Amino acid sequence: MTVTGIIFANIYDSSLGELTNKRTMGSLPYGGRYRQIDFALSNMATSGIRQLGIISRYNYQSLMNHVGSGEEWNLELQEGGLEFLTPYAMSVNANYRGKMEALYYALGHLLHGAQDGYVVLADSGVLYNIDLTKVVSAHIASGKDITVVTKAGVANGKKQLDMAILPDGQGGFRDVAVDYAADPSYLASMGLFVISRSLLIHYVQECVAHNRFRFERDFVLQEYNAGNLSINVYQFEGMVLYNESPAEYFRNNLLLIDKDVRHDLFNGCHSIYTKVRDQVPTYYGEGCRIDDCIVADGCMLEGTATNSILFREVRLAPGATVDSCVIMNRANIGEGCELRNVILDKDVTIRPGTKLIGSSSYPVIIKRGETV
Repeated sequence: MTVTGIIFANIYDSSLGELTNKRTMGSLPYGGRYRQIDFALSNMATSGIRQLGIISRYNYQSLMNHVGSGEEWNLELQEGGLEFLTPYAMSVNANYRGKMEALYYALGHLLHGAQDGYVVLADSGVLYNIDLTKVVSAHIASGKDITVVTKAGVANGKKQLDMAILPDGQGGFRDVAVDYAADPSYLASMGLFVISRSLLIHYVQECVAHNRFRFERDFVLQEYNAGNLSINVYQFEGMVLYNESPAEYFRNNLLLIDKDVRHDLFNGCHSIYTKVRDQVPTYYGEGCRIDDCIVADGCMLEGTATNSILFREVRLAPGATVDSCVIMNRANIGEGCELRNVILDKDVTIRPGTKLIGSSSYPVIIKRGETV
């Protein structure tokens, strides 16, 4: 049995605003030293998936630099192995109108090799640690056309879900809805699907030919309602973090300070791997105070930081205070600064004496490379 993996690196970039202006959602830094795509790559690689395509339509240079040859995930960058499916490689430059159109331009990758296997489709904005061999096995055992992996406890009547499924309490379901702020009785799709390769190829060609581009609405929901597609619902019990808005990204970074969340996310079914960057150890100055923080290597800390995520090579000057912040690589925070509920992107400089105060729902975001 052959299993192919497809990762969508930036289908939903617009939902994260300034954080993904110059990068894909997949290459967005997370948790001090990781990128969001590390989770999908690790889930697939540790589950034995060796034929894997990363679909990215623009701003993919940092993503390619991060993934490199795929060595950290025991993958090989080659035709038929790990491939970047970019507009340049596919001779198309238009923005994709949905996953089905993105898959249409990746048909060359799907058509490569045996056609009797399965395809696992994953988003980059939903983070989890899962054994995909169990998911694929459950899909095959179900005899259904497609498996939707879901999570309970996400639907709250406010968050709009790409797909929501109402279970019937007997292993089936009573309702399927898309783009819906479902109530807590619904299960939320994790953007993770399993389908046979031949069936996916058929529907990709049919949908694009009939001007249908959205995976959940134009394919799954429409074909299910027409009685043409049977759905298996796989409910995942582990930790799932949806980084689909700046507020969610901010909150889910700070959640990592909880050791139980860290363990479930990074050491649940397997380890999460990332690109190795050897740095000198972090320097802690004599007068610094660092409480309840995740600190990467290469930092120089002489101020005060609490309840924050400090990425590599952060500089925190004497007298500076940082509380409940996400500080990305090479940020430089000057003397006497006060930062609370702030996201600093890479290479940001904060001048001495600057005060930036946001809220947990609306953190202040300073774009990459800016000086404030």
